Amino acid sequence: MEIQISMDGKGRALDNIWIERFWKSIKYNHIYLNPANDGLELYEGVQDHIVYYNDKTHHTTKQSPNVRYLESTKNAA
Repeated sequence: MEIQISMDGKGRALDNIWIERFWKSIKYNHIYLNPANDGLELYEGVQDHIVYYNDKTHHTTKQSPNVRYLESTKNAA
C-alpha cells in the first residue's frame, strides 16, 4: 500500500486552528498575566496551565478537552 501525500494545500488553514487557539489561550491567560522571572518559572507555569486547560469544562460542550479527545479516539477506532 502506497501513501500519497497531498501537496495542494487545501484545508491547510483549518488544520492548525486548534493549536492556534491553544497558544492564544496560554499567552493571553497565563504568560502575559504572569511574567516569569526565569525559564524554570515559565516552564512550571506553562505546565500548570496545560493541566488546567486540559481539565477545565468547556461552557458549550460541558466536557473537558481530555474527555472530548478520548471520545474522538474511541470513535475513530
